[in-house]
Amino acid sequence: ERNRIFYFALPPSVFLNVAAGLKKNNYTEKGENRIIVEKPFGKDLESSREMMTKLKTDWQEDETFRIDHYLGKEMVKNMLVLRFANIAFSAAWDKNSISNVQITFKEPFGTEGRGGYFDEFGIIRDIQQNHLLQVLTVLTMERPVSFSAEDIRDEKVKVLRAIPPIERKDVLLGQYVGANGNPGYLDDDTVPKGSVCPTFAALTLWINNPRWEGVPFILKAGKALNEAKVEVRIQYKDVTSGIFRDIARNELVIRIQPSEAVYIKMNVKTPGLVTRAMPTEMDLTYKRSSAAVPLQAAPRYESEFVGSMS
Repeated sequence: ERNRIFYFALPPSVFLNVAAGLKKNNYTEKGENRIIVEKPFGKDLESSREMMTKLKTDWQEDETFRIDHYLGKEMVKNMLVLRFANIAFSAAWDKNSISNVQITFKEPFGTEGRGGYFDEFGIIRDIQQNHLLQVLTVLTMERPVSFSAEDIRDEKVKVLRAIPPIERKDVLLGQYVGANGNPGYLDDDTVPKGSVCPTFAALTLWINNPRWEGVPFILKAGKALNEAKVEVRIQYKDVTSGIFRDIARNELVIRIQPSEAVYIKMNVKTPGLVTRAMPTEMDLTYKRSSAAVPLQAAPRYESEFVGSMS
């Protein structure tokens, strides 16, 4: 028996031709066959539906897996356990305790010759409507009945349906320019002249359900920024004024990459005779934790490949 997995690390424009060719020339009748299609699935709703419909002419639904590889990252998968296996967090995981949530994606480099591909999609389609939106749904969904793909999907869809259309006043767009000897976006020869494609976007989303109503979710993503970092920052509400003034807010930070970590910013007493609060951190950085399995022990995408055959 031979099982075959075909992972499409390809431009979306060739998905259909490749899928048809694989079915004709590489399909095995003596085992399981899977195609794994990586985002983006088209450019908009219409093109996505067209692509999925045509894929079904050659491949059955149970043979087709549409993935966002960000869901295979260790810290994204860890969010489910962090949320639902710790009563200390789950009890304060709502609008009564949380002031805002920031999900940030930073890259320190520009398009570097990939401007033709990037300009077709932009930072919103390339990063925010998939990677960051997937992280948002995992953070905010209700507890699923099980860890099965269908049960998790159902809860995530409920969150997405509760998000109203984004208003223009809640959007900030930008495009990087040349600085410090580095070229700007329009200096890339593969970028169309005069392009207004955004390379940075900050969006504020709202979730209109009983748990999250009134809490802003700020999604920020950009290229050619000051550092490489992807993190979730959950900022809690201010302590009631009275015995403390100018006290720092509590924060829960989940660093997805690099140097994966979970840490809590909290207040403790300053050592000495004076009763004064000072901020500190309870830090679980994975590479410093002897209890954590090394995160790079498994090849990239292995969990997605295993999941497609289970």
